Amino acid sequence: MWKKVTPVLEQKGHEVYPVTLTGMGERVHLTNKDIGMETAVQDVLNVIKYNELDDFVLVGHSFAGKVVAAVADRVPEKVKILLYLDAFRPEKVRTPQGGFDPQKEFGRVEPGALGVPLTEKILDSIGKDVRGTDRAWMLSLGTPWPLKHASDPVTLSENLDTVKCAYIFCTDSGDPVDEILQGKWGKLEGPHKVINSGHWPMVTKPEELVRDLLALTAA
Repeated sequence: MWKKVTPVLEQKGHEVYPVTLTGMGERVHLTNKDIGMETAVQDVLNVIKYNELDDFVLVGHSFAGKVVAAVADRVPEKVKILLYLDAFRPEKVRTPQGGFDPQKEFGRVEPGALGVPLTEKILDSIGKDVRGTDRAWMLSLGTPWPLKHASDPVTLSENLDTVKCAYIFCTDSGDPVDEILQGKWGKLEGPHKVINSGHWPMVTKPEELVRDLLALTAA
């Protein structure tokens, strides 16, 4: 999903470490019933550890807001900025949060299936601006989203409160952006940008996304 964004950031002198979570993308062959949030968190922590990363911007898109929040909670001293890209945004509570049944939102999966497949219906619902060759490409390479990534909650500590945050919202991905910016869905803890796009601006508006990413993380 990031193939249009990564080269631009690298051309501007930024190292980029896109993470493919276990059970998805080229790691889909590792899918099993036990893959959940803890697996995803360890995927990212290992990229940080084995690439010896420090003082970096940690970006989480969509459900991966849960992932990056949990990662930052464990290594807050290493994260320069935590950026939520049209993503789950955790509340300041110390109880489990963020778990839900994806089949209630996206429809039932086949018996025995371990994930929610990417479909035309989902694209039409939260990413209707993905069209033409981009749509065909996403549908051809998209792999099922492991059910436990949605149903597993995360529990966060006070460590996360010390990490700077920033946000990018997408107007056509289903969330009430105006209400969020008015504080009706909780206080934002940092600066934000708004992109007029569906849920995948890295596909449909990569140049604008890069500009916003750099602007929000320049401080």
